[in-house]
Amino acid sequence: MSNLFTRIKNAIAADFHEMLDEKEQKNPIALLNQYLRQCEQETEKVRKLVERQFLLKEEFNREYHHASSLEEKRRHQAKIAAQAGEAELQSLAVEESVHYEERAQKLKEALRKAETQLQELERKYEEMNHKLKDMNIKRMELMGRENMARASYRINQVIQSDAYVNKPFARFEEMESYLDRLEHQVNSAHHCNTIDARIAQLEKDRKNKETHSIS
Repeated sequence: MSNLFTRIKNAIAADFHEMLDEKEQKNPIALLNQYLRQCEQETEKVRKLVERQFLLKEEFNREYHHASSLEEKRRHQAKIAAQAGEAELQSLAVEESVHYEERAQKLKEALRKAETQLQELERKYEEMNHKLKDMNIKRMELMGRENMARASYRINQVIQSDAYVNKPFARFEEMESYLDRLEHQVNSAHHCNTIDARIAQLEKDRKNKETHSIS
């Protein structure tokens, strides 16, 4: 039965890795983005652990100082009881003083461990942040390369493919031809308007001369 489960597990893992490989071939940047999101989530988990560890260290620190304060207080009370001849009260104060001293020692050791663990977590958190930043920079570099690769592929398709031969250049030639025709029409219209205006002026001058001659 265990062999069957192992085979099923291996088959599922193989299918999963095959699916990832296929996805990577289709869109490697998308898969990279997915990995980075997972890394960001793990980094966020570590950040929360750092915060919790810091609060735990502070709690140990408070408890340690509290126990130390009570230990010192009971020790002082034991001296006062001894001076007053209160043996039973002195014994009770000494007993509690020893109890608080033992607690303080345990808390001191726990505080030391908590501080060491906090330093280790902070170090790992900073390391993960640096790695995450490096991976984001690497992603941007890869995106730039992918853009260049896609652009080069499109350009090569346009230039080399028979279906696209001269097609982009034809658009420019068509536009140039249109501009030439438009320029010709404008020049012709201007020329015609100039001729008409000049002829009209000549006719007007001639009529004026005839009018003056008659009078």
